[in-house]
Amino acid sequence: MAPAHTPNLDRGFIRRLAALAAGVALLFGAYWLLWSPSQKSLVVYCAHDSIYADQILRDFERQTGISVAVRYDTEATKSLGLVELLLQEKANPRCDVFWNNEVLGTLQLVDEGLLLPYRGSGYERIPAAFKDADGRWAGFAARLRLWIVNTNHLAPTEEAIQQASSRDLDRMVIAKPLYGTTRTQYTLLWKLWGRAKLLAWDRDRRARHLREVDGNSVVKDLVSAGVCDLGWSDTDDFFEARDEGKPVAMLPVRLENGKTICIPNTVSIIRGTRHLTEAQKLVNFLLSEKSEMALASAKSRQIPLGPVGNARLPDDVKQLQRWAADGVSLADLGGANAECLAWLKSEYLQ
Repeated sequence: MAPAHTPNLDRGFIRRLAALAAGVALLFGAYWLLWSPSQKSLVVYCAHDSIYADQILRDFERQTGISVAVRYDTEATKSLGLVELLLQEKANPRCDVFWNNEVLGTLQLVDEGLLLPYRGSGYERIPAAFKDADGRWAGFAARLRLWIVNTNHLAPTEEAIQQASSRDLDRMVIAKPLYGTTRTQYTLLWKLWGRAKLLAWDRDRRARHLREVDGNSVVKDLVSAGVCDLGWSDTDDFFEARDEGKPVAMLPVRLENGKTICIPNTVSIIRGTRHLTEAQKLVNFLLSEKSEMALASAKSRQIPLGPVGNARLPDDVKQLQRWAADGVSLADLGGANAECLAWLKSEYLQ
């Protein structure tokens, strides 16, 4: 059987996707002339799904009377387009608050000096593992990296997963790690293992025919349909499959030290904001128990990171909370973020 991973065939697609990300950033800038919020509006760039985020932001408007002009990203580039746009606008920022759906892009903005420190009431309720010690960002409403298993083909146990992942991997699937939460997983491994071990591990998995596809939703679809027995995905994709009645189960991905990979939304204030007081109010609102409970009750079942009234949490989320309590810190990835990304680009963008 030919290897399922075919990097030469994939590179054309990846190059097109990278070009699309850059193009989206340029289009965002050009489209600004058509999307011209009032100077009095608080401008929010938001990478979280609009179906969930918009209700939160409109609740903030109703509660505070502060007008919010929000720009969402595109599904094709996840948060990448907004991060690139913020970098392009560094000398003349238009955004006041950035609501990201992951951490790595936010850490890149930290390195570029784009984020303004703020430690408000919301910041104080978030555990240290999920916020910047200097207050430049804080996490909330997280997802977990997990194994998604087709229960018609494989028992949802750690032993069965270990056995399946030790054999030929043509029935295991992951998203390409250049983007998204799979990149976060690889970056953590880079930090924990170093370059040499990660590259050797990656070569071994490719030699055993690991399948790589274009996103976590494709992983979910292939496992749900029984084309693959197991894969890596996120909790929101898993619940989409389970709510559709698919034969799937989940277990958390655990690192060698037993830690789980809990990936929060992040919120930060852009340096140079002209609406500092309003931006601080929005940050506190997003980091509040009310907002975390609203996102936990949504179909994506996102995990509150601060203290909440557990009696009101959905049972699914209570289980996720227990796993998230073992989450590895994402607050300091050191040089792993840039180093791992440079390697992934060398693999996928040639």
